[in-house]
Amino acid sequence: MQILALGATLERVFQGCTFAEGPAANATGDVFFSDSPENRILVYHEANEITEVWKAPSGRANGMNFDAQGRLVVCCDGKDGGARAVQRYEHDGRVTMVSTHYNGKRVNSPNDLCFDREGRIYFTDPRYGYKHDLEQDCMAVYRIEHNGSLTRVIDDMETPNGILISEDNQTLYVVDHNPELGGARTLVAYQVDSSGRWKRHYVLADFGDGYGGDGMVMDIDGNIYLTAGEREKAGVYVFSPDGKLLEWISTPETPGNCTFGGSDLQTLYIAATTSLYRIRTTTPGLLTYPPRNLSRNPVFGKGT
Repeated sequence: MQILALGATLERVFQGCTFAEGPAANATGDVFFSDSPENRILVYHEANEITEVWKAPSGRANGMNFDAQGRLVVCCDGKDGGARAVQRYEHDGRVTMVSTHYNGKRVNSPNDLCFDREGRIYFTDPRYGYKHDLEQDCMAVYRIEHNGSLTRVIDDMETPNGILISEDNQTLYVVDHNPELGGARTLVAYQVDSSGRWKRHYVLADFGDGYGGDGMVMDIDGNIYLTAGEREKAGVYVFSPDGKLLEWISTPETPGNCTFGGSDLQTLYIAATTSLYRIRTTTPGLLTYPPRNLSRNPVFGKGT
């Protein structure tokens, strides 16, 4: 199948980050993205092509997504005074601390998130770099329940990073990116069993000893757009749900995450090191928000 629109080329719309991450688009076409080392969230206004700082300090925001009510939910690192939490920006400007602890101990470093059809939040909790203050016994994936409690749903990964959930809520796609020598650099599908437990099902992609995956987004056909690789292998790798490589979109910088935006959700925005890029696609994105009336299926779930 054709992934990119006819004649589509990669376009840089902003440059000036230390490490751009977590793009998330709202209903008016504004694209929010994080710059965790600089402790800020920026916003690119598609209408006038202006980028400005939206929030600083940001608690060292990383992965971000809008929930079904149009509220920005953010994973925050804990380094250098970061929030080490999952936060939510309310419509009135208040910041709600959604989650900080599991079993009475601080989480490691929330990295990326997605929402299921019930509105619950799944987030990955790795730790890169410093590890002197870790309290959890592993790097895991959690679900934030409606009452605010945490359920640890996956605990057999080395360093969970990007995360997505399928439209039917039956499959979680999780990136395992361990940068240490011999570490896992895979994209793994988990399926839920009859008891509600998530079980490792199959590996969609394995980057071996190369630079592995990071964030990702899904289109309405269930294809996965994964940011991965560095130098000549840097780009967005588009996989079918069964792991077939459909497309590779080369980026001039190491990519960190991507999302869909634009009025038709057919513009792929890519946060890559210093810059925010975009390119047109043939298929709309599958997002929790903004809602769209043109999709071929009901719209649920997205992760970066």
